[in-house]
Amino acid sequence: MYKEKLPHSQTALILGIVSIVTACCCWGIIGIIIGIIGLFNANKAIAIHNENPEQYEGINNAQTGKTTSIIGIVIGVLSMLWVIYLFSSGDYQLMFEQYNEMLGE
Repeated sequence: MYKEKLPHSQTALILGIVSIVTACCCWGIIGIIIGIIGLFNANKAIAIHNENPEQYEGINNAQTGKTTSIIGIVIGVLSMLWVIYLFSSGDYQLMFEQYNEMLGE
């Protein structure tokens, strides 16, 4: 019997990976948003698979997408909290000045 590809599973995997990358590079905010979308797609794919498991293949992509989305959300939240701490404590200005000195040398 031919099995169909599970809808939303590949999208969840791609969004999970992108959420990890953007959580590290974009102060966390974009990574959190993409991670939440990826988690929503993964949960939707898992629910579709659970309704009729014999019809679909690709549950591993959905499960991996869910895991990577959760990791991206956690990294994004930690990154965002770190940036908020830097701005509120004034350490960001000191770090920025050191960065400019390194570029000048």
